[in-house]
Amino acid sequence: MVSKGPLLRLLTAINRRRMKLLVGLAFVAYVASVWGNFVNMRSLQENGDQKVESKIEEAVAPLREKIKDLEKRKRNVEHWIGHENFELINHDVVEPLYIEVDQIYHLASPASPPNYMYNPIKTLKTNTIGTLNMLGLAKRVGARLLLASTSEVYGDPEVHPQNEDYWGHVNPIGPRACYDEGKRVAETMCYAYMKQEGVEVRVARIFNTFGPRMHMNDGRVVSNFILQALQGEPLTVYGPGTQTRAFQYVSDLVNGLVALMNSNVSSPVNLGNPEEHTILEFAQLIKKLVGSGSEIQFLSEAQDDPQKRKPDIRKAKLLLGWEPVVPLEEGLNKAIHYFRKELEYQANNQYIPKPKPARMKKGRTRHN
Repeated sequence: MVSKGPLLRLLTAINRRRMKLLVGLAFVAYVASVWGNFVNMRSLQENGDQKVESKIEEAVAPLREKIKDLEKRKRNVEHWIGHENFELINHDVVEPLYIEVDQIYHLASPASPPNYMYNPIKTLKTNTIGTLNMLGLAKRVGARLLLASTSEVYGDPEVHPQNEDYWGHVNPIGPRACYDEGKRVAETMCYAYMKQEGVEVRVARIFNTFGPRMHMNDGRVVSNFILQALQGEPLTVYGPGTQTRAFQYVSDLVNGLVALMNSNVSSPVNLGNPEEHTILEFAQLIKKLVGSGSEIQFLSEAQDDPQKRKPDIRKAKLLLGWEPVVPLEEGLNKAIHYFRKELEYQANNQYIPKPKPARMKKGRTRHN
């Protein structure tokens, strides 16, 4: 028999040798890995410096664009900075907000299809959780809340023009649903809080609006056409251009929102211009006002793009004494002047905005 002492010493010696061997193998593997990475990096440096720089630029470009957007937003309100009745708070409405207020204009949400479809979950959160937070704030401080709803609650309408009693025709699972249904449920939340908690609510269903200080690369038809015409690029029309829209100038909308907030009307109210134009007519009008030689380019139709849009504003006229007063061409000339100045500013800062494309169906490109 072998005693336990020598046996243990033998096993220990064997284990030590194994451990040394394993450590040696691990060290060799580590050296090989480092050498391989070094060789690969050297190969990249020698043969693909431009590729690496391209990847870095690809990652940084969106951040650079966001910084430019933030700078532009700050410039939009810089003339109010320092005013005794103005305070700017940077806050995400998806998070609760604790302030003392008398009135809340809840306008938060991306509104152009390229923007709200870029991050549909965030769009939904803004319109649902954000609306709940604003309603919670209104309840806590006894404030009145005005929700900026949208004509998109009518979807691709089967009733024309659209009045406030129409329930809409919306695709709940399409690419626009995050915005359309987000606004629809936001309206539902408002009236649930009104009935259950006694919160005073006002709901404005806003139709297409334009004017100075809108984003250059907003992605909607007005900014796209003006930007393209000023830069001598083709004006992109999605589909045949027979779709209709109604465009109101921003000052008319602001007057309507203030009138609604200070009224006793708690049911939804359309705020828009009942002057209806086809998209093709609108493109031709902007070409004429800009004095552009740009061609009109027809692209595949965007999915779930409404074919008709025209507000019935009889309710606003009767109950608010409101209707648009700025003629379309006058408003467009003001917007075009602003865009020209903004392009000069952006060019001096080496940043040229590009219109954002719509989400399209497959099809051929054709020219007018």
